[in-house]
Amino acid sequence: MKAFDACRAPWAFAFLVAAAAAIVPVPAQAADPVPVNSTSAGEPIRVHLDQARIVKLPERTATLVVGNPLIADAVVQPGGIVVVTAKGYGATNLVALDRSGTTLMETPVQVIGPNDHVVVVLYRGVERETYSCGPECGRRMAIGDSPAYFTANLTQIGTVNAIANQQVK
Repeated sequence: MKAFDACRAPWAFAFLVAAAAAIVPVPAQAADPVPVNSTSAGEPIRVHLDQARIVKLPERTATLVVGNPLIADAVVQPGGIVVVTAKGYGATNLVALDRSGTTLMETPVQVIGPNDHVVVVLYRGVERETYSCGPECGRRMAIGDSPAYFTANLTQIGTVNAIANQQVK
């Protein structure tokens, strides 16, 4: 069986772009912090890759531990709020401790796929590229993309961020 190659079928990419343009974006809504009051591992906190989620910590939390910081990161904010940011696919956990080391909370964190309306994964032989579409398609960095594609995107993002930081100063 022969593999589909998008380079030899440009109509397929044009079709995907047209299909993505037909999708109407849903406006973002502010979300209340997710209350996590249980000391046992219950329903996981689900966070979309490259996005953040607000979680309310138990009273008296002094220390917050992230099981695997390559999957998710957590930053404590004033008022017992923590921002959980998804870094990579998979599952990890958050553990909140009080000053004496007693566990106040332990909850799983699950990082799930992107929340975009349309994500196009393009294969050029064994090379993989990812695009977010809706209404227009643009390059997207995703775990599993070909190293050259991923590195080129990362370099461009770094350059844009450096220019933006120079203009802000």
